[in-house]
Amino acid sequence: MQIRPAAQSDIAAITAIYNDVIATTNAIYRDDTVDVAERLAWYNARIADGYPVIVAESEGEIIGYGVYGSFRFGEGYKNTVEHSIHVKSAHRRKGVGRTILKELIAIATNDGRHVMVGGIDSGNEASIKLHKEFGFHESARMEEVAVKSGKLLTLVLMQKILK
Repeated sequence: MQIRPAAQSDIAAITAIYNDVIATTNAIYRDDTVDVAERLAWYNARIADGYPVIVAESEGEIIGYGVYGSFRFGEGYKNTVEHSIHVKSAHRRKGVGRTILKELIAIATNDGRHVMVGGIDSGNEASIKLHKEFGFHESARMEEVAVKSGKLLTLVLMQKILK
């Protein structure tokens, strides 16, 4: 497996992973899938703002991706970033997310960021455990702040001080 910066040519694969995560998990709090044009606009905005979008590739196949961006609006938050990691369903629980998270932490640290935040659905125990293994701690549990498929969901915010 290789981790590398994403390219525009990866957007179709990223879109497929994103839509599968929407359809099969509560990791993304939305019901509607997106098209490639929407994900391309998202990618271009991240790159234009100076944020990384990385992919995990194995044997020519994109099997996961990670990104971070601003945590909240305002200059006071400029050194805090929020990340997202999504892995193709057939490759989950095989170390892909772990490898992407490790790389995102390294990029953020090298970029001079101070805090990294992850927003995780409370039912995603594997992701919560993974983040704890990387030194993240739970900083907030926001009960019933989202709805997906008619179900109220609880968001867990985890953070890691990078330096």
